[in-house]
Amino acid sequence: ISGIARTLEIGERPIRGCIQTDASINPGNSGGPLLDSQGRVIGVNTAILTPSGASAGVGLAIPIDTVSKNVEAILQQGYVNRAFLGITFAPDEVSESLQLPGIIVMGVVAGSPAEKGGVKPMRKGSLGDVVTALDGMRVKTGADLFRLLDKHSPGDPVKFQVQRAKRGVDDGVEELTIDVTLGLVKP
Repeated sequence: ISGIARTLEIGERPIRGCIQTDASINPGNSGGPLLDSQGRVIGVNTAILTPSGASAGVGLAIPIDTVSKNVEAILQQGYVNRAFLGITFAPDEVSESLQLPGIIVMGVVAGSPAEKGGVKPMRKGSLGDVVTALDGMRVKTGADLFRLLDKHSPGDPVKFQVQRAKRGVDDGVEELTIDVTLGLVKP
């Protein structure tokens, strides 16, 4: 093990808490166990981070606790139960370059908790809401938001804070707290 608490950016929802290993992970052997020095399974080898695209770099394994929890959910109900807010957001670099205090809402999924709560997406070149906190915990990046959402279950009520651009003569922004009940990521 050469690192812990690494994030694997894969798909639209990152996998956090990965174990970094220098053990070789090559095409065909991902999915195998990562063992500790006593031979106990501590993770499942998943991916290799490589700058060249070759099978050289550091490997990442999903911790066995995460794997066990997800396997149990799949066996019991056929899918992993994940909380859903219903927004798409701009890449973190966009918020950073604009010096905004959170993540920019690019789109809102129809019928989602975010739409029901009144979240405003970007429209016709106008900035959408900027999510700055969830239940009082600061949100600066998309990974921050997913980390906080992963602590919740569908049906949980949450409060999230947004900055919304005022439209009018004095412009500026207003701080709003939006109450929503989290939905379920559709399997």
